[in-house]
Amino acid sequence: MSQPDLFVVCKNCGSEVSPYVTECPYCGQRVRKRAPKLERGAADEPAARRKRRTRLSPLRPDEIEGIAPDTRPYGTMALIFACLALTVVVVAGPTVNDVGGILLGADEDVWRYFTAPFVHDSLGYEFVALVTVGVFGTMIERRFGLLPVIVVFVLAGAAGCALAVALQVEPLFGGVPVVLGANGAALGLVCAWFVEDRLAARRGEERDSDLLGVYVFAALLVLLSLAVEEANIAAALGGAATGAVLGLALPLFTRRRAAY
Repeated sequence: MSQPDLFVVCKNCGSEVSPYVTECPYCGQRVRKRAPKLERGAADEPAARRKRRTRLSPLRPDEIEGIAPDTRPYGTMALIFACLALTVVVVAGPTVNDVGGILLGADEDVWRYFTAPFVHDSLGYEFVALVTVGVFGTMIERRFGLLPVIVVFVLAGAAGCALAVALQVEPLFGGVPVVLGANGAALGLVCAWFVEDRLAARRGEERDSDLLGVYVFAALLVLLSLAVEEANIAAALGGAATGAVLGLALPLFTRRRAAY
């Protein structure tokens, strides 16, 4: 089988140019009518292997590998809606203990570990916590799917409440010793995303993550947990530790592009 020349010489300017161009890039003189055809590699690769090879759909202009940009974060939206719905219920009359909050030393049923992260009694605290859930929940869900974001939120929130009950940590500046809100669950999402992102960076993946924003969100939640009566600091730390552990398992749920 004949091989194409390594270069051709332009008759007008004498420059050596690629054999796969039809015009000289230096003077514009036409060097040949058409470029030689490229071999498709049939001789180098067995036909059977070519048939077994799967093909992936091409990336769209706004798509990042491993992320589904056009997928709505329904799991994150459902978590935020549940928190807001319980806030409306509390405003309508029932107390936070009636809808699943934890009063240390009194209402410490295990089922409340899973409901207390959805119950808030401070709009400022709820706003910060749910904005954090929205930001990091969406990032996790777009990369790993709906199930992981719900699992991290629920387990981190419940673990934080369990730690607060076990340690009986009361508010730093006095007040009723309660455990409410999504500070532990939100910090769990932050830490899960952070751990997975740092592991990806260690593997050589480039994601251009804004770590300063991560630190700001985390610091704000920790400060709120110290300053706000119902945002128990033990719940925050327990949720953060649980989220960090769960972040190690997130790569198991990486979205795979479907072959055809």
